[in-house]
Parts: sequence; C-alpha cells; structure tokens
Amino acid sequence: MGLVKAIRTFTVRPVLAPSLAPLDRLASNWRWSWSRATHALFASMDPDLWEEIGENPSRMLGALGQTRLDQLAADDRFVARVRAEDERLEAYLTGERWYQRLEGAKPAHIAYFSPEFGVDGSLPQYSGGLGILAGDHLKSSSDLGVPLTGVGLFYRAGYFRQSIGDDGWQREAYPLLDPYGLGLTLLREPDGAPIEIALDLPGARTLHARVWIADIGRIPLLLLDSETPSNTEELRRVTDRLYGGGGEHRLLQELLLGVGGVRAVRAFSAATGRPAPDVFHTNEGHAGFQGLERMSEFITADGLSFGEALAQVRASTVFTTHTPVAAGIDRFPRDLIASFLTSGLFRGLDPVRALELGLESYEGGDPGVFNMAVLGLHLGQHANGVSLLHGEVSRGMFGQLWPGVDTDEVPITSITNGVHGPTWIHPAIKALSERAFGDAYATEHDWSDARVVSDEELWGVRGAMKDELVAEARRRMTASVSATGSGVVPSWVQNLLDPDVLTIGFARRVPTYKRLTLMLRDPERLTKLLTDPERPVQIVVGGKSHPADDSGKILIQQLVRFSQGKEVRGRIVFLPNYDITLAKILYPGCDVWLNNPLRPLEACGTSGMKAALNGALNLSILDGWWDEWYDGENGWAIPTADTASNDEERDDAEAAALYDLIEHQLVPTFYEREGGIPKRWLGMVRHTMTELGKKATSDRMVRDYVTRLYVPAAEHDVALRADGFAEAKELAAFVARVRAAWPKVHIENVDSSGIPQQAQAGDVLEVRAAVRLDGLAADDVAVELAYGRTDENDALAHDRVVHRLRPAGPALDGVTTFTGTLPLTVTGTFGYSVRAVPTHPLLVSPVELGLVTYAS
Repeated sequence: MGLVKAIRTFTVRPVLAPSLAPLDRLASNWRWSWSRATHALFASMDPDLWEEIGENPSRMLGALGQTRLDQLAADDRFVARVRAEDERLEAYLTGERWYQRLEGAKPAHIAYFSPEFGVDGSLPQYSGGLGILAGDHLKSSSDLGVPLTGVGLFYRAGYFRQSIGDDGWQREAYPLLDPYGLGLTLLREPDGAPIEIALDLPGARTLHARVWIADIGRIPLLLLDSETPSNTEELRRVTDRLYGGGGEHRLLQELLLGVGGVRAVRAFSAATGRPAPDVFHTNEGHAGFQGLERMSEFITADGLSFGEALAQVRASTVFTTHTPVAAGIDRFPRDLIASFLTSGLFRGLDPVRALELGLESYEGGDPGVFNMAVLGLHLGQHANGVSLLHGEVSRGMFGQLWPGVDTDEVPITSITNGVHGPTWIHPAIKALSERAFGDAYATEHDWSDARVVSDEELWGVRGAMKDELVAEARRRMTASVSATGSGVVPSWVQNLLDPDVLTIGFARRVPTYKRLTLMLRDPERLTKLLTDPERPVQIVVGGKSHPADDSGKILIQQLVRFSQGKEVRGRIVFLPNYDITLAKILYPGCDVWLNNPLRPLEACGTSGMKAALNGALNLSILDGWWDEWYDGENGWAIPTADTASNDEERDDAEAAALYDLIEHQLVPTFYEREGGIPKRWLGMVRHTMTELGKKATSDRMVRDYVTRLYVPAAEHDVALRADGFAEAKELAAFVARVRAAWPKVHIENVDSSGIPQQAQAGDVLEVRAAVRLDGLAADDVAVELAYGRTDENDALAHDRVVHRLRPAGPALDGVTTFTGTLPLTVTGTFGYSVRAVPTHPLLVSPVELGLVTYAS
C-alpha cells in the first residue's frame, strides 16, 4: 500500500472517436443499470477491468485507456452494437408509454423527494429499503412514462463500506465519490456557470448547494451538494454522509432537502423548460420542509394568507410514511426549529403557526419536540403507508392527530411497495423468459405450465444462480479473511457452501426489531439443522448496522462468531458489505428468503419480493407485504407468539416455530426428488413467480400512486388554484369558520321511532337528530347515521355503514333537525349512533379536520 495519500481525486475522461460518441450518453444514463444489453456492451470492452472498477460505465470510460478505445472504434461489430444501443435508448426516452396513454386529466409534473435513492451499487446514496424503494420508484416511473423528477442529496462519502474484523465487529470506511466519474452532470446557467441554491440560516450564515443531475432513464434525479467554494468549511460538510450526524447537522440536511429541493426543482424547470410540478410527493418525513417552502412561495408571490397557502399546499402534497417505529421518525427540539423559522429562511411565513404544524401537541406527545412525520401529515392531504398492515398500524400510530376519530377512519390509506423487475430479476431468468415466452418480461407470464418451461429447465436455471452465489460467497470471504488475518486463506473458505444444499438467505439493515439473531436462539438445534449428514441446511446472511448503533453491531458480532465455529463454518456465513451489487446475486441464489421481524414493525419489506421474482420461496413472520400476500403456496408463515407474556418468551416461541418449519416443512419438500428434481418444491416456485409477479412490482405500485394519489392531488391543486385561488381562499375560510364554531356544535337529542325492541328484517328505522350548529350553515356539516353489527362491548364493527341525514327545515332556536329513514337489512345484534362532521367538496376525508361530534 502506498504511503502518500491523494488530497483530491478526479476522473480524466478520454476522447471518443465519432463512431463511439454515443457511449457518453449511454454511460451517463443510468438505464444501463437495468438494461442487460447496455450493461453487457460496457462489460465486453474489458471484462476484468469492468469488474475491478465496480461495474460503472462512466468509470469504465475513464479507466479503459485511449489505446483500447481506439481499437474498439476500429471494430465494426462493436461500433454497430454501440449504434444499436443508442437507438434503443432514444426510442425508450421518446416513445409513448403507459402514462401517455392514460385517459383523463393527469399531473404534468411530479416532484418526488427522498433522503436516499438506491439506483445502483456504484452510486451509494442509500442505506436500506427506503432508498432502494425510491430508486425503484424512479425506474418504474421511467418505464411507465410518468413525468416525475427525483429530488435528493449528493452525499460525498455515500453511506459506508462495511468490513468485519477478526473479532466479528463491524468497521466502516467512507471512500469519497467523484460525481463526474459517476456520470453525473451539474445544473448550469446559460453561460455555463453552476447554478447554486442558497438558504439563509440563523447567525447570518448562508448554506449554498450545487445541483447534480443523474438521468434515471426518462427521470431526472436532482442531487444537492454542499461541497462548493461558496460555503464555509463547516457548511461544506452538510452533505458529507447519509445519516452521518445528529442535531443541527441532520436538520441542515433536511432543510437542504426540503427547502433547497423545491428551489432546485424551480431552477431545473427554468433551465430546461419543464413544467413546474403540480404534485409534490414526500417519501418519509425527512423532506417535510418542502411544504413550508411552498407555503412561503404562495404567501410572498401570490399574496395568500397562511391558511390559504396551507390549503393549496395540502391539496397537492402526497406524504408516504415508511416507519411503524417511533424511533425511526426524526424529531428535533422545538427551540432549534423555532430559531430557523425566525431566521428569514421562510419569507412571509408566520413562525408561530408554522411551528405548530410539527409539534407533538396531542395527548401522549412531547410539546417540546418538532416531529417530521407530524409535519408531513399536516402538510399532506393525501397520505399512505406502504402495505395494508402498515396502513392499519399507521392509522393507530398517528391517530392522535385526529382526536375523536375511530382508528379505521384516520385518513391514511396504503399502497403496498413493489420492486423493479428489470433491476432485480437475474439475467438467467430473463433469458429463460425470452426462450419460453418470447420476451424478458418475466413478471408478466404464467410459469405454471411445465410444457412451456420444463422442470429440468427451471431447476437448471435455479441451480446456475446458486452456483453464482456460492462462487461470490467464497470470493468475498477469501478477500475478507485475507484483509483481516494473516493473509493465509483456510481451506474451509475455499469449500464454503454447497450449491446442492437447501440455502436460506437473510439480509437487511440490522436494527434490533428485525432480529438478525433469532436464528441463534437455540444454537444446538440450529447446528443440527445445518450439519444433518443427509439433508443439511445452509444460511447466507448480510446486513449493515448504522455506525452509531452498537446494539446492531453486537448482533452482527454474535452471528459472525457463531458462523466461525468449527462445527458449522461453511454452512452459515456472514457476507460483508451488503449492497445492491451483492443483493443481485444473493436473492436469486437462495432457495428460501427468511424474514423474522417483530410484528408489526416491518412496514413492508421488499427483499422477499426480489427473491420471489427469482423463484425463491419466503419463510416469514406475517408482517408487512407477507401478511397481505401469503397464500399457503408461495412459502411458509412463521406463527406470531402474540400471547407471550414477555420478549424472551415470544422470541423462544417464534424461534422454535422457525426451526419446526425448516425441519418438518422446508427440508422434506426440498429434498423429496423425482428423477433428481423436487417436483413439489418447483410447483411452489412456479406459483410464486406467477402470482407474485402480478403484484410485487414497482410498476404496479407506481400505477397505484398515479391513479389513487397523484391524479386526485393534481385535480385538487387545479381546483384550488383556479380563478386566482378562489377555492383555496374559500376552503381556508371554511376551515377557520368551522374550527372556531366546533367546540359548541352539539347533538342535543336523537329520536328514533317505529322500531320495537324485537325488530326484524324489513322494518324501517326513522331517525331525527336535533343539532345545535352555533352559527354554521346546515350544508357546512354532515350529520350521519353510523350503523351495523355490534360486538360484546356495544361497539360498531369496522364494516359499519354511514348514512347521511338531511335537514328537515330551517333552524329553530338555533337547532337544526336532521332526519333519515333506514330499511333494516342487517340481522343479529344491531346498533347505531349519530355524529356530525364538517363537510366540504375539497376535503379528502369527512374526518380530515379531526372534528367529530357524537351523540351521547
């Protein structure tokens, strides 16, 4: 190793011959990361060098050397491939796609904010599932033609590169990234000068950022970078690392993402002529300040009041929450946020009212804390969780923001995550799809017919992918042992894993709730499973713990130490530096994907989807997406010990159930063979690839976002904006009027007649409710009869029905009577109640304002 360390590194780009000029565009558009043909084109230039430089085309062009490039320029076949790939990229970028064929009004431009984006392993701007999901969202938006712009930060040291020491302890390294060498381009003024975004901070400081553009197919991804000469040394470090600091450092990153992100989108639109966004999507609470920045714009540029600006921003904002864990939400001291709100950063914005949008000023909250998820929900009229179960959990978790509202009515819906098939499906599966079905769209086909894809073919492909995983595991472990030990590689490393053995994979971030070490609960029983002489099992594990999370590092250390035991080494292995590059080999190479979080703390989890699309079966706690899509034929559900009296008892019970399933279900099914092939196992594989292929893709997810959230948000934005923001002003006035009057709104009495104690189906229930509206008009309020079956506590079931009552005439002595009739069709124990809620055509939910009055 050299002793002299470079103080700066950069990439020297070669001069391309005219015949190879398209390589520049092909290298700088990240579609290469999911286009097999483009990927193969660059790899063919020098396969060994391609692997050595981390499989990145821009780096490849910089490293290849002028001599080799000149040789390729004289190779007619290679030049023809370059031309063909460039034509394919052009057709992809300009052709009509799903979104262009979508009928009706739709958004012209969607801005999608996320603190991390996982596009490719060579662009380490992600830590885990949130970033991978964001990257897949961009890729599917590109494939579908959705006019979306991604907005994030450019972290000069990315997340971190993980190594494991002899003691099993995680170590972190932060190699600096050269954005030019990655194929990113700066957003520039017409004269070529870099465009800079500026944020005024307390203490007469100004935070500047340049904007890098990564082309993700048809989608521009804007990444703000504080490494600019305009900043002080301290402020240059704002975008140093992803999740690398706390306190004000973390807050500055989120202000740059939210406030700077809006300003970057404005600058990008002005520079490119792209329409201004009409929908803003905040992926988790980190970018919540984008809403305050946009309110500031409406107040200063359009003369709206605080309430009017809030109504307009809410109408056009989609907020997605990804965490069911309170510890996963960013929370800042109230006084710290107040200092920024009064610094001049948000022009024209009432700092007191703005602060209230994020405070935990509800029962059980901490009023001294500013909560970014609370801010996101207050600023986003359209909100969702990322699986059906997570939507339910989120409604309970944030229900206190809507006091008096039943949990199932809290206005947070759900759209289940998906994964980008072209990125995550192994080339061998794509090739098999092409041979059998005529195209590489593996998720769109029925794999159940053995006459189309024979068992021998399918099993052969599965075996080839396992061979690749085994080879990669041996290579990584050899490199790891060589780097941390004496340099002598033990023989057992060279024989690590066996492609003929039932292989279980487990890889993810390592917070404690994901329970990396649940599999170690009974070491003796696990050892027996791993070392069975006739039908052994092997486990491949990967994952990173946050650098500041020593509890997670301890779990990794425990697993690594167990894997080093003489009895089991070679049958269980921890592979260091889990990232997209490793994941693309790991998911397809496993027979089973394991997930055993504490239910219901896994919001969705998508690693099992990626494995499933490659023909792996899932073995998982019924949490996240698996709770929704497990059907008994696509894998196995680990029973949840809900009745356990403590954590120890629960972990013991769930670990025992895990071992039982492996021993009595997985092992027999995998090793039961006919002619050397596990027929029953392959039947489950075929079912998994067919059924989950229909659901578990980010194409399906993005279509859901478009139709269920983006289109309604755009419609609301247009409605409120029309005629000089007339509807925004009217809605804000309505909200103010209703909030002021609501404490005195009261249902004075409810009269039902004509129904005996023993009613029968066909009888008619007549209801009259006398409601004091305290000056509100009858059409400001919906008086509703909620009815249905009741439980033993006289509570109405979740499938209750709401029937609106109508005013019977003008108010008398301040009381308005509402009436309605209801034919009884529900048999059994029946109940009803009457409630009043505000009503307005531009409210998404009748309980959106959190104002509900029930009859007592």
